[in-house]
Amino acid sequence: MDIVVDNLSHRYGQTDVLDGITFELKGGEIVCIIGPSGCGKSTLLRFIGGLEQPTSGRILIAGSPPAGSLNPLTYIFQDFALLPWRTVEGNVSLVLEDHGIKGGKADAIIDDVLRRTKLSDFRKALPRQLSGGMKQRVAIARALSVNPAVMLMDEPLSALDSQTRELLLDDLIELWTRERFSACYVTHNLAEAVRLGHKIIVLSRRPGRIRQIVRIDMPLDERAGRIAELETTQRHLWNLMREEARAADMELSDVA
Repeated sequence: MDIVVDNLSHRYGQTDVLDGITFELKGGEIVCIIGPSGCGKSTLLRFIGGLEQPTSGRILIAGSPPAGSLNPLTYIFQDFALLPWRTVEGNVSLVLEDHGIKGGKADAIIDDVLRRTKLSDFRKALPRQLSGGMKQRVAIARALSVNPAVMLMDEPLSALDSQTRELLLDDLIELWTRERFSACYVTHNLAEAVRLGHKIIVLSRRPGRIRQIVRIDMPLDERAGRIAELETTQRHLWNLMREEARAADMELSDVA
């Protein structure tokens, strides 16, 4: 399933937030969205997910979600959004319960996604017993349980320390290499973007416009060993953003 963002613009009151955004997310690719603080990255993700409607422009969906998809578009948040009184398996089962899936069918799905996210040995643990990285793995397992066409990831690693972030990046790349999932991934972290992104959408400061779409052809599973090559792309991204990031850092922001 492909998603086409077609000439999307948005205004909150008198404030222009996004202007003329056009790009395509193809099935099986990860598109990263970067830009200065307050440029509308998370707002754009909400439009793609259907949580809000833009002032103008369209979100088009081409093709069909995978067979058995319960939620074609599924969010993964920065703050994990786990219920503290539910175990790991209980947090995963919550989204299945919303679709009336219980019993043996739910158990089979939960077993599968916990295995895929390396959580099988922690199914009875409560969130308070887990590290930040483990909590985010639970959030990823919960998203995978509904067999989404596209995962919408809003700074999912920003709350983690640098070592945990690197480990979870490795896990996401390993998961993508096995399963070729699609994702739209919002981040402030340029190193994350060049490790994960097949395409990187660089937004300007508010109102967010596309400054450049940077494509990286290097296979995801080779990038950890080719950091020096990726640093060239990372410097290019920072050069595109530096002055606007400095200006955005010195102004008040009233939008996401």
